[in-house]
Amino acid sequence: QVQLVESGGGLVQPGGSLRLSCAASGISISFYFMGWYRQVPGKQRELVATIDSGGNTNHADSVRGRFTISRDNAKNTVYLEMNSLKAEDTAVYYCNALRLGVVKSDYWGQGTQVTVSS
Repeated sequence: QVQLVESGGGLVQPGGSLRLSCAASGISISFYFMGWYRQVPGKQRELVATIDSGGNTNHADSVRGRFTISRDNAKNTVYLEMNSLKAEDTAVYYCNALRLGVVKSDYWGQGTQVTVSS
């Protein structure tokens, strides 16, 4: 059974920092394209950042320079370091594991709430 478990969310003041973690079980993330997405009520889920098996990263324009995605294959965990947080970063953050091939594998975590407010 595959599980992606996010943690690290919470309430933080504007300008603050949080570090999200996504611990995977049932798969080896070293074979997967990993990503963080976020969603607010009434809006579509949007891409925040991705990292491929080679460690190449991509960050959305809205978070570039403030957020950093990373992975630790030995711990089977992906991280999202979030700095200089803004109110508009408030959302539920989801972890995704994607593997393309003959059979596509696409897994999601349950999400963790991040609230940026004074």
